[in-house]
Amino acid sequence: MGVVKAVCVSKEKGTEKKDVGQGELVAQHGLKGDAHAGDWHRQISLLSLQKIEAFRAKGAEVEYGAFGENLVVDGIDFSSLPVGTRFRCGDALLEMTQIGKECHNHCAIYHRVGDCIMPREGVFARVLRGGRVKVGDEFLIEGSGESGVGSRERAAYRVAVLTVSDRCSRGEREDASGNVIKEIAEKNGYKVTSYAILPDEQAMLEKEMARICDGGLADLILTTGGTGFSHRDRTPEATLAIAERVVPGIPEAMRMQGMGITKRSMLSRAAAAIRGKTLIVNLPGSPKAVRENLEFIIAELKHGLDILTGNDGDCAL
Repeated sequence: MGVVKAVCVSKEKGTEKKDVGQGELVAQHGLKGDAHAGDWHRQISLLSLQKIEAFRAKGAEVEYGAFGENLVVDGIDFSSLPVGTRFRCGDALLEMTQIGKECHNHCAIYHRVGDCIMPREGVFARVLRGGRVKVGDEFLIEGSGESGVGSRERAAYRVAVLTVSDRCSRGEREDASGNVIKEIAEKNGYKVTSYAILPDEQAMLEKEMARICDGGLADLILTTGGTGFSHRDRTPEATLAIAERVVPGIPEAMRMQGMGITKRSMLSRAAAAIRGKTLIVNLPGSPKAVRENLEFIIAELKHGLDILTGNDGDCAL
């Protein structure tokens, strides 16, 4: 169990926040009156009291809110928890969406003391259910009970579904394949958090996948379409262009499975890759092939996601 030690807001981005003692958490928005609140995945920033005290021990004089954090909490090491962890504070419910962040323009505290711990130790969350929050409130890991240990259930992995098709994007054809992905993912305990239809434009697909990965918006991206021989089939190229690491075994397994059904499976150019803490898997364009491939691999994907997101450190085969 944690305890809220400060509630901080700022009216402008890039400035140090000030401890106001209490505030209102607004669902799908953030802390009322704070410049960083809004309809995005970093609605609330959280920082452990222990991280601030360790920074102060180095001789730096910093007040609560100096690192841009909204809530300072005593007793929880946020950066050690996986994305998707949920927290309760009174009536409010938060879900962690991102650990740390890249600083493109250094904040006020960095310019003042030459360092900022928020990019390394801070985490971000969205507000699923609103409520009042004040200094002294209990801050609990959802499902952990009053003791704060042991029984928390793992949050469902978040899936972004991307259908890549010129005809579907123009409304000339129903996206049956995307619907199959959503059906299978939800049946297997995943949470479909976003869905989009894009034309066969490599640059557009690269930008959207990078946005999802870099923003921590999904643990798994499942694409359908664009894996064949047509000149505009560019989904594997887009995936590999933004990849940090390639996962060849997944498409190899899908092609192996498909060869037992049709030899044309050897013509699939599907790829799989990792960017940040998000796994990307290309699936075929037809609903039938999507079902055959996804049902074959989906049970094993969870173990890979456990390792990738830090929910499980054992990857022994």
